[in-house]
Amino acid sequence: MDMSWRGAVFSWGARTEPDPAAEPSVSDITGFCSRLQCGFAWIVQSDRQNELPGRRGDQSPRGGFLRLSGDSGGVGNEENETEEGKEAAELEDSDSELKEEVCTGAEFDDDYLREVEKELTEEEKESRRQQSFTLKETGNSQFKEKNWSEAEDSYSKALALCPVCYSRERAVLFSNRAAARLHLDMKDQAISDCSRAIDLDPNYLRALLRRAELYEQTEKLDEALEDYKKVLERDPSHSGARQACVRLPPLIQERNEKLKEEMIGKLKDLGNMVLRPFGLSTNNFQVNQDPNSGSYSINFVQTPNNNNK
Repeated sequence: MDMSWRGAVFSWGARTEPDPAAEPSVSDITGFCSRLQCGFAWIVQSDRQNELPGRRGDQSPRGGFLRLSGDSGGVGNEENETEEGKEAAELEDSDSELKEEVCTGAEFDDDYLREVEKELTEEEKESRRQQSFTLKETGNSQFKEKNWSEAEDSYSKALALCPVCYSRERAVLFSNRAAARLHLDMKDQAISDCSRAIDLDPNYLRALLRRAELYEQTEKLDEALEDYKKVLERDPSHSGARQACVRLPPLIQERNEKLKEEMIGKLKDLGNMVLRPFGLSTNNFQVNQDPNSGSYSINFVQTPNNNNK
């Protein structure tokens, strides 16, 4: 792989001395940095393929490429990983590969887990479900004690164990982990967990309400309003959702008005910059809105009043 700028050549095997007379341009340096980044990514990818389970020469369905979901989840500390190893040690030998992978603290996407679970018997699936339930209860106790980080870790481990066929159990785990992540100020990840819980169980009111509250806290008011409406559709008696549906529309309108004013101000600045060489400004153009249709008309004013917009 060649990685160079003018006057210097870098390769994986050798490096030639740069030409002192050659001064690299900005584009030269930018291109070099881009190639350097690609090279680093190639090294990381190669390293992963050599080290991760599923790249160890096993050609069985479980030996496929390990895919991690975009949300890495909570990676436990050394003590928690050791505790998880004790839980995983109780699994049947036929599940040994997945036991080893669970102990790493990595979070797998559903497609990967589904492929692995094709090899499990019903008894093994039930065993894993029971172990995930135990971890969930541990997480609940930690949550009540306000040990948010430990609770988040327990829920993550439970998700790594719980078979994907138990969609309701997984929905609860995602929702619980979202609550822990909210207290850890991991709001974007908490929203993602709520969304996954809702995908698994569209009528999961607690997850819908939790996501609505998170959207509101992160100033995603339109999304929050939509979720509150969904809560009301499923539970018309929910007072909190009803109040939110009354409270949010004026806030959304106020925000939109501010955004519109900011946009008009920026456009006006741009217009003045363009018109200045011609001895004009945006004040030479009077904008009037038709109250009936809401459309705008623009009139040219030779001697503008500076108060015109």
